[in-house]
Amino acid sequence: MPTPGHRTLIHIAALGACASFALAAHAQDAAPAADAEPAGASGSNVLSPVVVSGSRISARGFTQPTPTTRMVAADLEKVAKPNLFNALAELPALQGSTGRTTSTNSTSSGIQGLSSLSLRGLGPIRTLTLLDGQRVVGANVTGVTDVSQFPQLLIKQVDVVTGGASASYGSDAVGGVVNFITDKRFSGFKANVEAGETNYHDDRNATLQAAWGRGFLDGRAHLVASAEYSREKGVPSPRFGGAGANGRTWFRNPAFQVRPIAQTTDGKPQYIAIENAQQFQYAKYGLITNGPLQGTAFGKDGAPFQFQYGSGGVPTGTGTVTGCITPFCVGGDLSGTVGGGTTLGMNMARQVAYTRGSYELNDDHELFFSLNYAKVDSRFTPNPGAAKNDNLTIQCDNPFVPASIQTACAANGITSFKFGTSNANFPKDIEVNPVRTQLRAVLGANGKFNALGKAWTYDAYAAHGQNTIDIRVANMSLNARYNAAIDAIRGPGNTIICRNPVAVASGCVPLNILGDVPADPAAMAYIEPANGPRQHSRQRQSVASFAVNGEPFSLWAGPVALAFGAEARREQYHVTGDPYGNGVSAASPNTPEYPADPLLNTSVGNNWYAGNYHNAVGAYHVKEGFIELNLPLFKSASLGEANFNVAGRHTRYSTSGSVDSWKAGSTWKTGVDGLRLRAVTSQDVRAPNLSELFAAPVVVNNTVNYQGTTLTVQQRTIGNTKLRPEIARNTTLGVVLAQPKWAPGFSASVDYFDIKVNDVISSLTTQQEVDLCVAGNQEICAAMDLVSATKYVTVQAFNLASMRNKGFDLEGVYRFDLGMGLPGKITLRGLATYTRSFVTNSGVVGTIPTEAAGVNLGNTPKWKGQFSQSWDTDTASFTVSQRWISDGVYSNEYIECQTNCPVSTLTRPTILNNQMKGAFYWDIGGSYKLNKNLTVYFKVDNLTNVDPVAAPQTGTGYGINPFLYDVLGRQYRVGARMQF
Repeated sequence: MPTPGHRTLIHIAALGACASFALAAHAQDAAPAADAEPAGASGSNVLSPVVVSGSRISARGFTQPTPTTRMVAADLEKVAKPNLFNALAELPALQGSTGRTTSTNSTSSGIQGLSSLSLRGLGPIRTLTLLDGQRVVGANVTGVTDVSQFPQLLIKQVDVVTGGASASYGSDAVGGVVNFITDKRFSGFKANVEAGETNYHDDRNATLQAAWGRGFLDGRAHLVASAEYSREKGVPSPRFGGAGANGRTWFRNPAFQVRPIAQTTDGKPQYIAIENAQQFQYAKYGLITNGPLQGTAFGKDGAPFQFQYGSGGVPTGTGTVTGCITPFCVGGDLSGTVGGGTTLGMNMARQVAYTRGSYELNDDHELFFSLNYAKVDSRFTPNPGAAKNDNLTIQCDNPFVPASIQTACAANGITSFKFGTSNANFPKDIEVNPVRTQLRAVLGANGKFNALGKAWTYDAYAAHGQNTIDIRVANMSLNARYNAAIDAIRGPGNTIICRNPVAVASGCVPLNILGDVPADPAAMAYIEPANGPRQHSRQRQSVASFAVNGEPFSLWAGPVALAFGAEARREQYHVTGDPYGNGVSAASPNTPEYPADPLLNTSVGNNWYAGNYHNAVGAYHVKEGFIELNLPLFKSASLGEANFNVAGRHTRYSTSGSVDSWKAGSTWKTGVDGLRLRAVTSQDVRAPNLSELFAAPVVVNNTVNYQGTTLTVQQRTIGNTKLRPEIARNTTLGVVLAQPKWAPGFSASVDYFDIKVNDVISSLTTQQEVDLCVAGNQEICAAMDLVSATKYVTVQAFNLASMRNKGFDLEGVYRFDLGMGLPGKITLRGLATYTRSFVTNSGVVGTIPTEAAGVNLGNTPKWKGQFSQSWDTDTASFTVSQRWISDGVYSNEYIECQTNCPVSTLTRPTILNNQMKGAFYWDIGGSYKLNKNLTVYFKVDNLTNVDPVAAPQTGTGYGINPFLYDVLGRQYRVGARMQF
């Protein structure tokens, strides 16, 4: 059996054999700005802007020092995904992106169904996603955009800038920029029809796209429009027991057994990764979890039976089980496990309509507008039932308790018992339904003018966008009503009623949860009202931008390029939660849909089992100006040519004041054929988002330890309007070999990156804030009062943490004719990102910096690679591609040992086996042009149907990591493209 190291070598060898010496896909900056559309193309007389993502300079021939990977329309077509997001998320530098297979085990996160891109594992909030170089209104309270809402058929290229770009584009471009560029001069008609499904005959999907464009008035006016509909039907929940959905056999209830630290003096490891984990604190239809009757489960028609514990476990009567480590045994009766019942892929429908029009006032000035409508509707099940882990108390006189158990209660002198259940007799599972609807309008102008004896170009636009986000949750129970309904007694006429008279007066209907018995529809309607948790959000963004480009003078090596401009932006949001989740306030009074109930908490809310949404409102505005210069340093036959690029931006936020970002870099096209060197360093910023600044206030009671005394305090969770922007220092050094004469068609690059982020915004627990105050942090001390009669701790985000990510990007491409009289060209491509280190320091007392590089439970494996080999002719193409995740660990802080282990600590626990396998996927695809107007194609992803690697957790978990691994299995797609 090959070791992890040997497996890595095997994978590298396979990639080398497949891709020859091409280490990456499109060489960074291999296609310079000069390749952009020439002036006057498509009948236009106005100077066409040159797209150089990551820079605001549009001078022709300008080569920026920041690495940029470009995917053009032909590349995106070969990937043949229903959503361009999925194609981009596979790029190695993009790590931690969210999509429809992530966060499906969450009800309240707000990011479910959100297709947002993340560079370097820094998170979508530190990756700026643009459409035609313009900001797009956020699709949730953190302000990140939803790529699913973009017009995808009209995208002619996507630029991924893998370096800081705040000086050019402003806040959030810490990890880099992803810029989607549309074909503004498209003429004719084109359409795409696609359909597919997985190897398990689920996640059936269909995509319909059409685009049209035409010039008018002798080419002075141009109009393009597109419409698309895409539906991916998802993978249904298999519900309980750990059985994989629709025949998937790979799910085995993985988990970590964790021993108490005090027991690790025996030389054995604290953590053990297991499969077939059995949580012994509940069973499918109910389990007595403590006392003399511990181990009694309930089955068909409520009949009691002896529960089969895994690990040969025997209940102790005290809540523990011999041979098991709380809360897990291994094996036994797994019928009630819920981890495998999480939806693998959401049911998602996308509707997008887009139009852009332009009109040339004269040869120098053009007006344009664009309108975008998009709706993304997602549905999924976070978990089956509503598991109650050993936190219920059942009275022995409850008439639903079988007579034999009532007799056993009397014999053992008890009047109640502790109880846990999966609630598998609930007829319907929880369903979360986020719907995001975007309306966005842009009005702008671009053109050219003369000033100071020089020609200048300008680009100006104003945009307003709104995203309306409605989250509706069905089949969700109210905790207080559930507790009242399961606590039953005999009433008048020997009827069964709820014990609590207040609950009876407000409509309580008793519910039997002991055994496999049909749930009373009236009881279910009482505990799961038709109007479940609701959240309505309105996110608005208004932007005005003006930029000027020109070459005001020349130096000894050529003209100096200058770009400058100003921008203003306003961001605002308004969130409304339902009264049961939010609590009743002036902003959310009782409504007929949510009638008053004396059992429910009317002030704080938090009454639902999950999905307690709260009201929030906030806004901020930004004013900024920028300037960028490109200075030619020298140009000679022997030394080559070099330039120096520098940019600065001054930004003023209404909440946190002023901050500066800048960059300085250089490219040197050496005298060595094809060899270019580049270096850039920058200061980048991420401003706190609306959610961090204006999070909804929530007040609950909690306890803290303060100087050796336990205190009961109010935990006041709220946003922090005093947050400062995060400040990053981003440095990149690179070598590019671009199509040398001795190797025509070959380009490659290697770049070293180093990203330091300080003042990282992070949230703390109540106890962590108290500990930091005791340690002397006066900013946090100001957020609490532990001496007055009303003691409180304000839980909010602070600028405490720091991050540093270092590594290498390798990219390249080799294109050559097949030769020997055979038709077509061969293209060998590949990308690879090596994350050398990714250290996070939380700033919290008692913690140590954590290393995320190579942690395959997270987002940043040591190596992430993408490789392809294509054969293309005028009529046909065939592509074989590979995706690779290197082997990793569960955590770099774990100490792996089998015997003679050191005593575990909170920061350095011991583990039996700290190895987590990577993955290697094969994809194939091809196309054939039936005639000049019609092309048919196919695509198979995960050809060998590689299963996802088990991702154990310390509690009931998903059991997989969809951020890194393919969780759907082999997928087939076929389609046709038409163009006239």
